[in-house]
Amino acid sequence: MRARIRAGDRAAFADLYDQNARAVYNHALRLTGNWSEAEEAMSETFLAAWRTRESVEPEGGSLKPWLLGIATHKAHNANRGLRRRLAFLARSPEPRPVEDFADETAGRIDDARRLAVVHDALRQLRRQDREVLALCVASGLDYQQAAEALGVPVGTVRSRLSRARARLARLSSGQLRGLEAELPGARGEMESEAAFAALFLQEETR
Repeated sequence: MRARIRAGDRAAFADLYDQNARAVYNHALRLTGNWSEAEEAMSETFLAAWRTRESVEPEGGSLKPWLLGIATHKAHNANRGLRRRLAFLARSPEPRPVEDFADETAGRIDDARRLAVVHDALRQLRRQDREVLALCVASGLDYQQAAEALGVPVGTVRSRLSRARARLARLSSGQLRGLEAELPGARGEMESEAAFAALFLQEETR
């Protein structure tokens, strides 16, 4: 697969997309907290992967870490762009009220609120720690693969993940528990890192 990708084999690249598009999208969603931004980051990830295909190392295993490394950078850029747009909108006149479609969109709103709570806690982590958490906990990469994705030593991945877990445990103790009491159908045991991973997995079907 690596040799075919490096050679620009379009059929191999199509297979690469089919095998990894969902994982790339979910990773981008975890880092951006926004469905449309995640879709854009996914598209940009595969475009960048095609353009830089010759940089793929000829030897190695799965190309998933390579793709998630690109997606991490694209999600970071998307977050920066979103902050600029929000700053612009804050200076703009408020839009006119629109018709309330709450009955039709209640489920989607609840999903968005759960995701917002997750990202409220995640945003309080350092960006580098948040990226390692998303790669190792949610995307299931091991230390070596996460190091490959981020271009950092394995020891750095270990220390960032340890720091992120400790910080997240403190931040999440009350936030998600409060939300589960507020939203219908929410489950218990929402305090741990595993709960965040579970919410990430729920996002895959949205």
